Amino acid sequence: MESVCGYEILPRDTGMRRWPNEVKGQLVAETYLPGVTVNEVARRVGMKPNHLSAWRRLAREGKLVVPDLPGAEFVPAVLEPSPAPVEEDAKPLATVEIIYGGTIIRLEASVSPDRIAGIVRALGRGS
Repeated sequence: MESVCGYEILPRDTGMRRWPNEVKGQLVAETYLPGVTVNEVARRVGMKPNHLSAWRRLAREGKLVVPDLPGAEFVPAVLEPSPAPVEEDAKPLATVEIIYGGTIIRLEASVSPDRIAGIVRALGRGS
């Protein structure tokens, strides 16, 4: 038996190890600390980096719980209600188009004028 993150990792008959979900989550969370790489964490616990990357994918899909470590950098998720179903003979929603150089930005007509002005200002600063 070997100990990782305070858990005993049990070897299987095949020589592979069985990782508890808590350990998987802990190791994935460590990869989100600033300056820490997947390769470093994988090397430290004696596993292949692609295996740890697969666990990161599971975490992104919501299939693996990842603890909140101080300093970990996660991207915030914004949940929005799904749009109402569109009826077959309904008119398409109006859009606002901002054309800048070869770029076209299409926004729903419900976007606030302040947001549209902010996008236009940002495009102007980029040149």
